[in-house]
Amino acid sequence: MIRNFGAGPSILPKEVCEKASQAIIDFNNTGLSILEIGHRTALFQEVMDEARGLIRELMNLDNDHEVLFLHGGATTQFMQVPMNLLNENEMAAYIDTGVWASKAIKEAKLFGHVDIVYSGKESGYRALPKNFNVTPTSKYLHVTTNNTIYGTQWHDLSMFYHAGVPVVADMSSDILSREIDFSKFDLIYAGAQKNMGAAGVNLVVVNKNILGKVSRTIPTIMNYRNHIEAGSLLNTPPVFAVYVCLLTLQWLKNQGGVRVIEKMNEAKAKLFYDTLDSLLPVFKGPVAKEDRSKMNGVFIVEDPSLEKEFSELCKNEGMVGVKGHRLSGGFRVSMYNALTLESVKALTGLMKEFARQKG
Repeated sequence: MIRNFGAGPSILPKEVCEKASQAIIDFNNTGLSILEIGHRTALFQEVMDEARGLIRELMNLDNDHEVLFLHGGATTQFMQVPMNLLNENEMAAYIDTGVWASKAIKEAKLFGHVDIVYSGKESGYRALPKNFNVTPTSKYLHVTTNNTIYGTQWHDLSMFYHAGVPVVADMSSDILSREIDFSKFDLIYAGAQKNMGAAGVNLVVVNKNILGKVSRTIPTIMNYRNHIEAGSLLNTPPVFAVYVCLLTLQWLKNQGGVRVIEKMNEAKAKLFYDTLDSLLPVFKGPVAKEDRSKMNGVFIVEDPSLEKEFSELCKNEGMVGVKGHRLSGGFRVSMYNALTLESVKALTGLMKEFARQKG
């Protein structure tokens, strides 16, 4: 049996894959493939409308927030956010908690001034700040809520609610994994391929009241207001990726919604970290305990000579995607919504047996 712990593109619910594969052959008994239906037909309009509606429902969004499905993934948002929100002579605040935050900072500097209110680079991004100061004149504060590479996650988001400036959040790797007040954020973006669907589409949730305030001319396709007016149909959307998002959102709702999936995610994370902490000195978790991600658990084998052996063991047992990111090394277990508790039990059982033999 294959168990997928990949960081993204990552595991999808089995029923989502089955329904998506059927739709490639025959979408909703139309005799047409989902890959060939027109994006401006009633058939696809229903898909888009339901997907956007489910986001509103699952996030419990207020009427000021608009839901968009766009091309380009989260990386495009590194540029699109400051293009829409930041004038050349203005400043935005950014918190640097890892690679993706650093890339967002680099792009923002092309459009205005950036105040890095905290950087964890020197400490290897293994912990999150407990406090920081945001200049009141900042146009917005940008934060990455979960860090897939280094395995940290902001658990208390209330500090952002009271930042005194609009808050922009990259939620690519923990979107819809826990109950939060999504409407407190002025702009949320997330690549779909970790918790919400297949690669190829990006979710943007934006408070329409923060738009239209920059003086620059924004290219048509990059202007959020144009996408809002067109209902995410300004140009041909990634039809299949949006459809897989719809199926995944339907699955999430059928599980009981975000409240229920959060409890499942907490159980998986607790099992993994309790096991990890019990297996010293063979295995070690390098992240500050209070900042450990419930989505991406990173760990190392204390003896480097055993790393290859454990990696081969995982491979032979059907545990795929366990190897850590090339920048951080070690191992990484991604415990997204669709990963079952049984898979975490299988991996932790493997870790226990390995530690028993090598400890």
